[in-house]
Amino acid sequence: MHDQQPPAVSVIMPVLNEERHLRTSVRHILEQEYAGELEVVIALGPSTDRTDEIAAELVKEDSRVHTVANPTGRTPAALNAAIKASRHPIVVRVDGHGMLSPNYIATAVRLLEETGAQNVGGIMHAEGENAWEQAVAAAMTSRIGVGNAAFHTGGAAGAAETVYLGVFRREALERQGGYNEEFIRAQDWELNFRIREAGGLIWFSPELLVSYRPRPNVRALAKQYKDYGRWRHVVARYHQGSINLRYLAAPTAVVAIAAGLVVGATVTPWGLVVPAGYLAAITAGSVPAGKGLPAGARLRIPVALATMHMSWGFGFLTSPRSLAKKVIASRRPAVKAG
Repeated sequence: MHDQQPPAVSVIMPVLNEERHLRTSVRHILEQEYAGELEVVIALGPSTDRTDEIAAELVKEDSRVHTVANPTGRTPAALNAAIKASRHPIVVRVDGHGMLSPNYIATAVRLLEETGAQNVGGIMHAEGENAWEQAVAAAMTSRIGVGNAAFHTGGAAGAAETVYLGVFRREALERQGGYNEEFIRAQDWELNFRIREAGGLIWFSPELLVSYRPRPNVRALAKQYKDYGRWRHVVARYHQGSINLRYLAAPTAVVAIAAGLVVGATVTPWGLVVPAGYLAAITAGSVPAGKGLPAGARLRIPVALATMHMSWGFGFLTSPRSLAKKVIASRRPAVKAG
C-alpha cells in the first residue's frame, strides 16, 4: 500500500500586483517535499506591476507552471478559472504572497486521507520583512488583534467552520460548482459553508503552516480590513446563524469610541474615558504581542491594532444592505454527494 504513488496535485494561485513575492511563493510550491505529480496554475489579474512578466519567466523555467487569464481581477473568478484550467484530483489554494512550509502538501494530502475531510487548512502565519510588517504580523497573530480564530492563533486540530486557503478534493469543488463569484471577499467561508451543508467535513490542523506577508502600509491594511468587515456583514445577512460575539467586538468599539469623542468634545470630558480606555487596552495588549521584536516594530503594534479594529468595524457598520441582497440572490444550494 505504501509504495503507491501519492495523488497528483494542482496548486491554484489568484494573483494581482504580486511582483514582490510571486517568484518566492512559486519556489516554495515547486520545492515541496512531495513525491506525487505537481502543477501550478497562476490566474493573472490585470496587474500594473511586473507580475505578468515574472509569471511568464516562471512558465519558461518550469514546465509544471501554467497561467490563465482573469480579466476581472476578482479573487473568486481567478480561483474558478484556475480550477477549470487545472486537472489533478487534489486542489491546493495558495495566494501570491503566501509561502508554503516544505511539507505542506504532503501533510495536507495525508490529513485528507486520515480525516476523510473535503477540505483541510492550517495556520496563516503572518511574517514581516520590515518594522511595519512585523508589527502587523504580531497584531494578526495575537488574540487582541483577531480574537480566538484558530487559523490566526493556532489551536488543536479538529472540525472547523472555515480554514485559511484550503486543500480540497477536486470532486468537492466541482460538486459545489466552485466559488460563488459574487463574494469578492469571504468566498472561502461561503464555499466551506456549502461543503458543510452538504455533509462534508472541513478540517483545521496546526501542522499546516503558510507564511503570509502582511500589507506594506497603513492605507493598504485599512482597506484590507475595511473589506473584511464589509463582507463579514454580508455573510451575516446571507447566513443568519453565522454571527458571534467576536465579530461584533470591532463595530461596537467603533461606535463606543465615536460616541465617546463626541460626548467628550461637546458635553463632558468624561466621554473621553472610552477612547482613552481603548488606547490603554491596545497599548497593554501590544506588549505580549511584540515579545522578541525590535523596538521599531513594537512601537508600531498599537497603530496596526487600531487600524485593523477600526477599519473592520467601520466596514461592518457601513456594509450596504444592497450588497447582501445581490449576494443572497446569487445563493446556490449545497449539492449533496450521489
